Amino acid sequence: MKLNPKLMKVILAILIAAVGAGVYYYSQRGDVSTDNATIDGRTVVISPKVQGYVKALHIKDNQTVKAGDVLLEIDPTDYIIRRDRAKAALAAATAAANASQSNLATTTVSAPSSLAAAEAQVASSRAIWEKSLADRQRMESLYSAGACSLQQLDQAIATEKSERSTLDKLQAELRSANTAPSVIAAAKGTSEQLNAQVQQAEVDLAQAENDLANTRIIAPIDGRITKRSVETGSYVQAGQQLTSLVGTELWVVANFKETQLEHMRPGQPVDIRIDAFPSVKLQGKVESLQSGTGSHFTLFPPENATGNFVKIVQRVPVKIVFDSAPDETLHLGPGMSVIPTVHTDNKGLAL
Repeated sequence: MKLNPKLMKVILAILIAAVGAGVYYYSQRGDVSTDNATIDGRTVVISPKVQGYVKALHIKDNQTVKAGDVLLEIDPTDYIIRRDRAKAALAAATAAANASQSNLATTTVSAPSSLAAAEAQVASSRAIWEKSLADRQRMESLYSAGACSLQQLDQAIATEKSERSTLDKLQAELRSANTAPSVIAAAKGTSEQLNAQVQQAEVDLAQAENDLANTRIIAPIDGRITKRSVETGSYVQAGQQLTSLVGTELWVVANFKETQLEHMRPGQPVDIRIDAFPSVKLQGKVESLQSGTGSHFTLFPPENATGNFVKIVQRVPVKIVFDSAPDETLHLGPGMSVIPTVHTDNKGLAL
């Protein structure tokens, strides 16, 4: 039986469509894609550590900078004065500490020596006084017997009293010399106090030098200046946001449905298309899957333990990194929309 040519064309079209659908299904059977994905990157908020007037501004909007570049400078005059004052205070504290150290060394030697000398003088004076006392007592006996004159007796009495006064004076000096341990301890305490003041002055100087260095704000990473909000002559406070620095390291955060993650593994290849550049296709790979859904880490996570619970398919953030850094001419940045397609077939699994 001869078939109608029109019918043959219809059958042939159906066969071609079926084969095409089969080929497409076979080639795409392991692909998982989402349009809920954006580019992310490292963003550093640039803020000063010290306050003051902006003396020099070295950046413009959307300017590319390198790590270590000076972004802006705050007027350092006040901080130079504080640094010099701290240097002078340290010099004065060091001089006082050195003097106290010398005084401690001298006191440590002289105080015990003075004590020993005072003890020797008291012993000598006591011996002289005891002799003069014996002479007086002998003269008194001789005077009673009429063997000496009154003048000789008076002389012996006066000598004994003089020697007794000398002994009393030296004994008082000995009592004063006995405080040598206390004097040494006081000198040591003064020395330690002044040494602590030196340490405090060193800390103050280090702080002043650090504040002076912080008048120059340095780029911490390579990147591009974004949202600059400072001008030359502006007065800025410590911690005030002046601009943002978007780093050159970029990646993709794709929020896949939890039902799409069954065969997804780190290391699988990814095709990345960018909404802003639809003709460009970049290559990357899955780096990691977040341990938890995005909604779980919001400020107010949903409370499912209620009577009105409705099951909603959750999304899990997946981090995708580029195989190579995107061309700088694309001007990619955080927040731009992309469509990643993960190849989850066995050929794409990382060993």
